[in-house]
Amino acid sequence: MSVAEAPVSTALTAKDFVTDQEVRWCPGCGDYSILAQVQKVMPTIGIPRENIVMVSGIGCSSRFPYYMNTYGMHSIHGRATAVASGLKAARPELSVWIITGDGDALSIGGNHTMHLLRRNFDVNVLLFNNQIYGLTKGQYSPTSEENKITKSTPNGSIDHPFNPIALVMGADASFVGRTMDRDPKHLQFMLTRAQQHKGSSFLEIYQNCNIFNDGAFEIFTEKGTKPEETLFLEHGKPLLYGATQQKGIRLDGLKPVVVEIGSEYTADDCWVHDERDFYKAQILSRLFDSPSKEGGHFPRPFGVFFETDRACYEDVMANQIAEVIASKGKGDLNKLLRGREVWEISE
Repeated sequence: MSVAEAPVSTALTAKDFVTDQEVRWCPGCGDYSILAQVQKVMPTIGIPRENIVMVSGIGCSSRFPYYMNTYGMHSIHGRATAVASGLKAARPELSVWIITGDGDALSIGGNHTMHLLRRNFDVNVLLFNNQIYGLTKGQYSPTSEENKITKSTPNGSIDHPFNPIALVMGADASFVGRTMDRDPKHLQFMLTRAQQHKGSSFLEIYQNCNIFNDGAFEIFTEKGTKPEETLFLEHGKPLLYGATQQKGIRLDGLKPVVVEIGSEYTADDCWVHDERDFYKAQILSRLFDSPSKEGGHFPRPFGVFFETDRACYEDVMANQIAEVIASKGKGDLNKLLRGREVWEISE
């Protein structure tokens, strides 16, 4: 889709990223919030709209390119990562954003997602996780909880669900984070962090599907339960949570435990978050309804789990091509196609 030109003399605003297309999501869908926050963040990243591309696959989230006044590609199911890889390899100067869902990226597109992350193209993956197939009217997805009753699992799903953060940690993603649709400020912050990262950034966004899976993440978003159920990660700060920061997480060896901040433990006794610690990030990725030492469960972490510096695929590829041309000269396509095995047939 083409990009409408904004006045050159004025700075871009969120309105400059709004298209004339009717937004066709169900009223109350969490996608509206994500779209609004992306449109607010885009003017702040300092990249012209003509150098920004939204690439999507299939699903409710994949309508996103129609609603962003940038370039965009609405590709095929599960292949947004493959399309984006080719685009970034050919046009490395572009800011490429992959818009996908838990079904699109982790089911039919699971293999493509893993290979994108291990290759470390400098792209941004926004995975809208609503734990359901919304576009096809409510079948269970790769992230749906066990015993989930849906149209395709009337007696409850017997599948063990994917943990997206743990999965992409295993694929060696160089930036891993989680946020939610109903916390606009945190969502904006995480979008900015993802964009600033040089390499493949993977951002899981908890997104409410109010038609087919309403309230799936309500415990993390509602005012009454959010302080006790969420843990917001901040680099260099102890892991504290609760309405008055009265709880913390400390490590007993490599085992996390929940403690009450008071006479026995203080904030200084708690685990200090380090975004560069790969091994502790894996522990954090498993704080997913895990039982704590005293019973109950751990809070769900949100924020940057892990970030590291690693060479980007498109840069390594460009360097390799330059080195080969420098040592062997530019190739001859006709000679390459002919190969070494050539026969001349005469009468």
